[in-house]
Amino acid sequence: MKNSILTIFAVAALMSCNKKETQTTDTGMDSSGTEMTNDSMTTPTDSTMTSANTNAATLNDQDKKFADAAAMGGMMEVMLGDLAKTNGSSASVKSLGAMMAKDHGMANEELKSWATTAGYTLPTALDAEKQKMVDDMKALKGAEFDKMYASAMVTDHQKDIAEFKKQASSGMDASLKGFAGKTLPTLEHHLMEAEKVKASMK
Repeated sequence: MKNSILTIFAVAALMSCNKKETQTTDTGMDSSGTEMTNDSMTTPTDSTMTSANTNAATLNDQDKKFADAAAMGGMMEVMLGDLAKTNGSSASVKSLGAMMAKDHGMANEELKSWATTAGYTLPTALDAEKQKMVDDMKALKGAEFDKMYASAMVTDHQKDIAEFKKQASSGMDASLKGFAGKTLPTLEHHLMEAEKVKASMK
């Protein structure tokens, strides 16, 4: 009888231990669980950063030069477009400025998205030449602003189109080439509209 009772206690104790082990296994919260979770969270990030840095390292001089110029040019176009909406006197100049600010703003965001993916740092300020143009335009208002703005938009977009065509045809980075090719029709439309406004000022 005594042996039977001891046997029952032993079986009960064994079942209790097995139950605790099962609960621990089900929750997955063992001593290494936290470390495993942390590793799985950080590995994709590390891998993404490495990939991005590798992409940036493979950009050639033309890609970098184009990206920098496009970023600064786009920023300037938005600044001048906003100025045209406030300093311009004719409806055509105000409308042209609004279109420039909107379209170049969208292109700027697309370029920033490419830079993030490629791990490339774009300039966040204008160079001295472009900043001087913005400062000079800020000092003008009315008809004088209208003439200068329309003329500047024609000249700038002629240069932009040449640079974007070059990148679209001979750039190294496929995504940047795609951006250049996609943006070209918009730039050509801008030039056409700017020429119309400039002609109306004579």
